[in-house]
Amino acid sequence: MTTATEPEARRVARPRADALRNRERIVAAAREIFVEYGPEAPLDEIARRAGIGNATLYRHFADRTSLIHDVVLSVMARTADLAESGAAEEGDPFTALRHFVHAAADERIGALCPMLSGDFTVDRPDLDAARVRLEGAVEALMERARQAGRLRDDVAVGDLMVALSQLTRPLPGTGCLNMDRFTHRHLQLFLDGLEAPARSRLSGSAATLEDLRRAAP
Repeated sequence: MTTATEPEARRVARPRADALRNRERIVAAAREIFVEYGPEAPLDEIARRAGIGNATLYRHFADRTSLIHDVVLSVMARTADLAESGAAEEGDPFTALRHFVHAAADERIGALCPMLSGDFTVDRPDLDAARVRLEGAVEALMERARQAGRLRDDVAVGDLMVALSQLTRPLPGTGCLNMDRFTHRHLQLFLDGLEAPARSRLSGSAATLEDLRRAAP
């Protein structure tokens, strides 16, 4: 049996590398388009933004659902990376939390949140694993700040996720991409309210992740 020469091997490998790059470009473009126009945005526009043809897009993603699936996975993984790297690289735990919240806002979690409903709550082990990783990373970040006496003790990770989701979701009738300057300003106000010592006592109880799941339709 003959073996491929080195140039032949490179020719064989190149399409796989090109395909991976194209897939990454499609997911990145889809994330931007879904943020701007919602999950029903035209797939043709996603292909145009990615700089590839429609046929290439459909070779990678047979339908809209599979593309949304990969976009959500990508955003969750990137956000978990931010939480984990922040905890490892920043000495002050509340500063690490603050940096994470602002960086997570730039991932447009609030705008993409509606895409996590429906089919994405059933029989999706990869999404479940990504969600567990993200929640664990954020919980660890908050617990580190709490143990250092820098985070008030009457808030939980659910409170943070609700605020992050709501404050990064564009208001109806507004341009999503023009909201950044307001989003980060209001996140800063929210973070100031999280820092210990607390200036007031919150009503009710802290929102846990279990509370959020029970509230979901």
